[in-house]
Amino acid sequence: MNEYLTIDVANLKEKNAYWTAKEISQQPKVWREAQANVTKHKEAISAFLSPILARKNLRIILTGAGTSAYVGETIAPHISRETSLRCEAISTTEIVGAPEYYLSANHPTLLISFARSGNSPESLAAVELANQIVNDCFHLVLTCNENGKLAQGTQNKNNALSLIMPEGTLDESFAMTSSFTSMLVSALSIFTPCVQQLEHACSAAEGILTEQLNSIKAKAEAETDRIVFLGAGPLLGIAREAALKYLELTAGQVISYCESPLGFRHGPKSIVNNKTDIILFQSSNSYTRHYNQDLNNEVIKDNIAASVTCLDDIIYHDTNSIADVWAGLPIIVYCQVLAFYKSIALNLTPDNPCPTGEVNRVVQGVTIYPFDKNHD
Repeated sequence: MNEYLTIDVANLKEKNAYWTAKEISQQPKVWREAQANVTKHKEAISAFLSPILARKNLRIILTGAGTSAYVGETIAPHISRETSLRCEAISTTEIVGAPEYYLSANHPTLLISFARSGNSPESLAAVELANQIVNDCFHLVLTCNENGKLAQGTQNKNNALSLIMPEGTLDESFAMTSSFTSMLVSALSIFTPCVQQLEHACSAAEGILTEQLNSIKAKAEAETDRIVFLGAGPLLGIAREAALKYLELTAGQVISYCESPLGFRHGPKSIVNNKTDIILFQSSNSYTRHYNQDLNNEVIKDNIAASVTCLDDIIYHDTNSIADVWAGLPIIVYCQVLAFYKSIALNLTPDNPCPTGEVNRVVQGVTIYPFDKNHD
């Protein structure tokens, strides 16, 4: 391919933006591959999970650090609603920092770890702490790196299984894009599979990548220095990831914030000024849409923000047949593209927006301390 996101490959490489643009653009293809990958390994996954999921009082903890944590935050409310499973999203950074608040010895637990590299110190430590504290603990690892320590640690273990994401999802860029969405699709394909919903998501994302790029680029080039992402239910997890992606790719030059539409009124709305973009993630749920629309109308009436965008028609195409968790896929693509173009507009290098090294692709400088259950 000679260009990605309307920028030719040579120019992208010159701007140190090639990998980010490529990895954003490849996502609908990757999602279909991720779903097929789950189908390919369905027998092994089912053999591992079925006896675990049948356990009484089972806890399922969805975990990861940073972007990987937001996979769990996005899918936990959906899986809990659609199945009888008890799902909780708890980041590895929370677990490692205060394990006794999040891990229970007497509750059988399935820890589902999401990780791009599988080498983050907190991801590895969370697994070890769960094994140390929980009497009956199991591990499902969804990772993009078969050679990562997290995946390698499941080999020859009766209580653990790894699923490796399709080739090309181990993002070369600093920011997680296709790694995030491939793990999200894989988890959904395991617990609440729906080929039709996936195809709706792919179609909407492909529409964004072919029909919306010029308008997104124009929005990114506007003189704004704050942005707010608003979503409810599963889309709150997507809002968290959108805010992080914007913060990362703009190297902190643009203040980004996320909240639910209802929660936004309770103080956080103070962030809005005439250099603020507001992006509202519309829900397909008719009940939730009432609240979203009220907030949308309110911020337009306030006439304070630089712009207010409700992601509705370009996601749903006048139909509400796509569930919110699946709609999160094209929505995050829109936000990734917006953050990419803003990075370019600020003359940054999206593949490595922080070349001075204060923030790294795989976190560094974390000391993991031994845990003693009998500590003071």
